[in-house]
Amino acid sequence: MTTDERDVVSAMRESLAGKVGKQKFDLWFADAAFVLATGKVIVEAPNEFKKEVLRTNFAAELRAAAAAFGDGAVIEFRVNHDLAPRRVYAREPAREAHGSPATPAKPAEPAAARTGRRFADFASFVVGAANRLAFSAAQNAAQWHGAAPCASLLLYGPTGVGKTHLAEAVWSTARRSAPQRRLVYLTAEQFTSQFVDAVRGSGLPSFRNKVRGADLLIVDDVQFFAGKRATLVELLYTIDTLLAEGRRIVLTADRPPAELIALGPELITRLSSGMLCRIEPPDYQTRYEIARRAACHIRFEVRDDVLALVARRIAATAREIGGALYRLQAIAVMTGEPPSRALAEQSLADLFADHGRTIRLADIEAAVCDAFGLESDALKSDCRSKHASHPRMLAMFLARKHTRAALSEIGRYFGGRKHTTVLSAQKTVERWLARSERVALADQTWQVEQAIRRLEDKLRVG
Repeated sequence: MTTDERDVVSAMRESLAGKVGKQKFDLWFADAAFVLATGKVIVEAPNEFKKEVLRTNFAAELRAAAAAFGDGAVIEFRVNHDLAPRRVYAREPAREAHGSPATPAKPAEPAAARTGRRFADFASFVVGAANRLAFSAAQNAAQWHGAAPCASLLLYGPTGVGKTHLAEAVWSTARRSAPQRRLVYLTAEQFTSQFVDAVRGSGLPSFRNKVRGADLLIVDDVQFFAGKRATLVELLYTIDTLLAEGRRIVLTADRPPAELIALGPELITRLSSGMLCRIEPPDYQTRYEIARRAACHIRFEVRDDVLALVARRIAATAREIGGALYRLQAIAVMTGEPPSRALAEQSLADLFADHGRTIRLADIEAAVCDAFGLESDALKSDCRSKHASHPRMLAMFLARKHTRAALSEIGRYFGGRKHTTVLSAQKTVERWLARSERVALADQTWQVEQAIRRLEDKLRVG
């Protein structure tokens, strides 16, 4: 942007502030950007929600501000995710690849810094019963002083519980505490694309020197390696090399190694050999603290009873809790109403309804079939093999636990079975749990606790 263009944009922002008022301008335009093009002004917003608010509520003011610098200027709106700030609550946004240089004299400037986005840190992570072990393990992985941590760490759990936040915090903390170390942070997608580019461009030695020469390698979302044979082999040899040389590895996944079947037995063995930390969805106390910090971050003064309402009614991810408060703040500013409990009930009704939805028998059937690769009619069939009967018993157990359906209704739904069959299935699963047994599901056996957790994660998300 030239000096003249910067002057025009600065004048437009001043004009807009005068037209809409300082409070609304600070809320809606502080993180917006203006791009001047021939005959038009492009207004960039950090997300789709804010773009639509600007388009529907401030188009006239924007046209008036733009008209002062040229007749007939067209206003266009678009999303630029690089404008989005890092929230204080755990989330998993799109990220740039990070790597420290081989020469410590010139530490690499993170790509996040170049785009205005900062990597997460440990201070902004809300610790609770659901993530305390993972938090401690991640802190240990980022330190080079004192007792050596486990060489490899796998953080796993459903979407939105803070896996990426902790992985980023390991990178940013290690970069500060040991700037002389070679650090590499990649998503599974970035690892794959860089490996493929290296193979096609004869740059494989350079790629291998980067990832296998790292003192700390962090790879996010390893489940996305499924089906990528050549990349899986490369990752396997990379892990073997790093572990043999005493280097460190931090990985994240959406499920435990035993469930990452598509990665192959060799890689599953490597993933299982280190420290495994499951991160559960946050409990109420953790959700409340997430809500409180999110409100502070966006400078939103809101009463404790409203924060408690949001924490109780949105029993999902930190990202959604923060989004709910952001929406409530926006509506309070636009309507001029105080952010009361009543306004929260009204403006967040759709979010509350979604997270308070009733789980149906069809939801349980779909979750079981999807999780274990079964045909849609398998649970209703007459098949008595373990391949079908074990998932069917789990489905009946979950139906008893998560629905108000009667025994007879559950039996009818799952193939016209008697109510005594449902009761027997429930008792069988309870016995499995008491004995920590393994059960046959699809083409493998599972710890029954893992199987139920996976199904309940699916029901919680979907």
